[in-house]
Formats: sequence, C-alpha cells, structure tokens
Amino acid sequence: MIEIFHKETGAVLARLEVPALTRADLRYLALSGADLNGQDLSGANLASCDLAGADLRNARLQGANLLNANLAGADLRGANLAGAQLGSEDPTRAARLNGADLSAAKLEGADLRKAGARRARLNAANLDGADLRGIDFSGADLGQVNARKAFFIRANLSQANLESADLRDSHLNDANLAKANLRGADLSSRHDDGFSVINLANLEDADLTGANLRNVSAQNANLRNANLTGVDFNGAVLGGAILHHANVTDADFTAVELASVTMEFANFSRARNAVVPAYKKNLR
Repeated sequence: MIEIFHKETGAVLARLEVPALTRADLRYLALSGADLNGQDLSGANLASCDLAGADLRNARLQGANLLNANLAGADLRGANLAGAQLGSEDPTRAARLNGADLSAAKLEGADLRKAGARRARLNAANLDGADLRGIDFSGADLGQVNARKAFFIRANLSQANLESADLRDSHLNDANLAKANLRGADLSSRHDDGFSVINLANLEDADLTGANLRNVSAQNANLRNANLTGVDFNGAVLGGAILHHANVTDADFTAVELASVTMEFANFSRARNAVVPAYKKNLR
C-alpha cells in the first residue's frame, strides 16, 4: 500500500493498493496540496486529478496522462514531463496550470495544446519540440526557455516574458505576443537553410531589443509600436508586415525586401543596411 500525504498538515490524502506510482491509475483523486516531491509517476494516469498546490518538485512524470488535471499553483520545479499529455484540441479537457511553477522543468515533446497556463513560471524550462498550439501563456514567465522546434501556433503570449528565450526553428504563426518581452530572444535557426515562423503574429508594443530574427518569416506580422532596437533581420521575409511607429534604431535589414512593409513613422534612417524604396522614403 502507498499513502500520499498533504505537504503541510501530513494528513493522508489517499491510500492506494498499488506496488508503485509508476503507471498507476490515479484518475479523479483529490490530491490538492499533496507531497509528491521526487516521486516516480512516469506513465501514470492522472486524468481529472486535483493537484492544485501540490509539491511535485523533481517528480518524474514522463508520458503521464494529465488531461483535465488541475495543477493550478503546483510546484513542478525540475519535474520531468517529457512526452506528457496535458493538452487537447478540446480546451475543456486540457490541464490547468495557471500560476504553476515549472522552472527548469523538462517538457520536451509534451502536449500542452490549449492548456491554461496564465502567469505560470517556466524559467529555464525545456520545451523543445513541445506542442503548445493555442496555449494561454498570458503573463507567464518563460525567460531563458529552450523551445526549439516548438509549436506556439495561435498561442496567447501577451505580456509574457520571453527574454533570452531560445526559439530557434519554432512556429509562432498567428500567436499573440502583444506587449511581450522578447529582449535578446533567438528566433533564427540552427540550420543554414532553416528559419522560424511568426507569420500573422501580433507583436504590437512588444520589446525585441537585441533579438535575433535572421531569416525569420514574418509575413503580415503586426510589429506596430514594437521596440526593434538592434534586432538582426538579416535575410528576413517581412512581406506585408506592419512596422508603423516601430523603433528600428540599429536594426539590421540586410537582404530584406521592404517594398510591401508598412513603415510610416518608423525612422529607417537610424536602421542599418535598409534599402528603402524611393517612394517610401518620405512617408510620415
């Protein structure tokens, strides 16, 4: 028999007739505030489990089923959630991670589609190859995350912190990054012929100071009022992008076609290597 205790009171929350928690069926259990620090829950079925505020630091949750699980405010620092199922095309079945701490957590290849993760903390987490389509990361802290080849399509990252994030080869098509902090973020590629994609993304009022967007595909992206100081746009595709009132001081536009870019009130005389079409030079 395995007993699960409350992290503060020591009260028994569950008694399980199982030899181990690995691959155990824990569906629907009320484990709010549980002490599961360092436990091996790999492959466990935790669907619809209430784990709000639980201590899951350094827990092993590889391949676990966490559909519809409540992980609001849970402590998942250093936890291994590689390949875990937390997301779904049906948002009512996705896990709830609002306010959870996933700092330094391992989420490689995890499914987080349409999960709720508002104001979650993911500092230095590994999201390589994760499916984050439609996730709500509004106000979340993703500083210094590794999210290479991750899918952020239609994700809500408004006001999120992505400073120094490694987003190489990622897909952020139609993502909402309004007022996000992307200072020093890397949206280039690890491959000579590769690129990240931010087509149709909303980056209005975002701060991309010093970001690397070499070869990025940013067609029809909204960069209105964005801070693009020192951004490396070398070889980027910006067709239809809106840079109205953007700060392009010291931004490098080498080999960038600017004919279809909306650039009113963006002072390109302060940019580097920008070939502005003659008919656009006096736009205000």
